[in-house]
Amino acid sequence: MADNKTQSDLPAHAGERLNLLRGCFTSDLSVNEFLLVKEAGFEPLGMVVGSSIYHTGYQARQWSRNEEMVVLTQAMYHARELAMERMEEEAKMLGADGVVGVRLETKHLGFGEHLMEFVAIGTAVRATDTSVSYRAVGDNPFTSDLSGQDFWTLLKAGYRPVGLVMGNCVFHVAHQSIGQWFSSAGQNTEMVNFTQALYEARELAMERMQMEARTLEAAGIVGVQLHEGSYQWHSHVIEFFSIGTAIVPIRENHHIPAPQLVLSLNT
Repeated sequence: MADNKTQSDLPAHAGERLNLLRGCFTSDLSVNEFLLVKEAGFEPLGMVVGSSIYHTGYQARQWSRNEEMVVLTQAMYHARELAMERMEEEAKMLGADGVVGVRLETKHLGFGEHLMEFVAIGTAVRATDTSVSYRAVGDNPFTSDLSGQDFWTLLKAGYRPVGLVMGNCVFHVAHQSIGQWFSSAGQNTEMVNFTQALYEARELAMERMQMEARTLEAAGIVGVQLHEGSYQWHSHVIEFFSIGTAIVPIRENHHIPAPQLVLSLNT
């Protein structure tokens, strides 16, 4: 969560831009998303952004061993956390109850071989019904990567988001020995070494995401996505990144809106 150090890291122009939003919001929501968020009882306040340019360190790896690259795992996680915290701090400055439609973007920069930028972007919203609190643990704005349509459906069914949760694992996949290569050449056979490595890495990423949800006292996680990326690392080093929206029930009875058939008139 955001702290005083994070707040002081926000550029001066961030505060100036947020002050200009009073009376005229900005949003990356589509028209349909904007209207559904409004219908769900939330007012868009403005786009909020957090950024972190991070230098990922170096970690030696053993050519023939499956192992987690702990230095890279920690770097990739911490950089995303910094971006998220700064986005949340901008939301707090607007008096938001949450941030919807959050996108986390990662890209390499040309400044240096090990430099990456992490950006978190979303739309800050505030509930029109002040008798109900939609904030997360610690009285922080909730975050969610759900679309406006999914956000509306979730609330109508008696649930609310409490936070965007994530887990990651950067893993080194061992190379085959000469003997393994010859034994599998020209045959249909499972590459057990690779299977075990990728399986373990995915499991670690998923487990860490679930632990974050438990910290938020969530009942479950929806919209889970599992991304894979090697970026500019060695060909046998890969990151698994798991992300989803943790939710809690807001009432005991959950009326789920009946699906409706929509026929497009577009040709």
